[in-house]
Amino acid sequence: MTLNMAAITVDLVLLTIRQAELRVLLIRRGIPPFEGQWALPGGFVHDDEDLDAAAIRELREETGVDPSAGHLEQLATYGTPGRDPRGRVVTVAYLALLPDLPAPVAGSDAAHAEWRPVDEPDLAFDHRRILTDGLERARAKLEYTPLATAFCPPEFTVADLRLVYETVWHTTLDPRNFHRKVTSAEDFIEATGHSVTRDRGRPAQLFRRGPATLLHPPLLRP
Repeated sequence: MTLNMAAITVDLVLLTIRQAELRVLLIRRGIPPFEGQWALPGGFVHDDEDLDAAAIRELREETGVDPSAGHLEQLATYGTPGRDPRGRVVTVAYLALLPDLPAPVAGSDAAHAEWRPVDEPDLAFDHRRILTDGLERARAKLEYTPLATAFCPPEFTVADLRLVYETVWHTTLDPRNFHRKVTSAEDFIEATGHSVTRDRGRPAQLFRRGPATLLHPPLLRP
């Protein structure tokens, strides 16, 4: 495809946690340019839709889930000349934090779609830069917002939540100290009144996300 005028696309940094590892949804491109290389999912914005609508459409097409199942926000705009060899293309990137999802289905311009480790080195276009920016945004926002719960199912244990922080921050947290911090943070998580027993252990209390939009005080990264 040759572009004769400036075009706008949306690209998605879709993050989830699978098997205790932070993963990003990547597609292996089935057409030029960068045929055969891994890339972030995305596509051109239709003439009759705004940016958010395009991002939501792409999210649904690539994952089969509604954005309300997780968290979706605009990340940044990228417009360096030459970033797309087809012509002048400006992309608006979005960051999505999602609970563990099933295997994705490749879209029309992709040969394959897969949840890949976030350290994938060789990405098409400038997608390595976009992914790096998305990872830093996610790691920072976990400090002062309750968005870690976007990686969790509707009901979760404190241990489940701790695993999110340990995986995204790539560190180990003291279980007792973490439990004290998250349960004392106002409106961060709420007890559901239910419990679960796993691996023959003691019953663990189940929680859901509370109404807080900011954490006071922030959960500082180690």
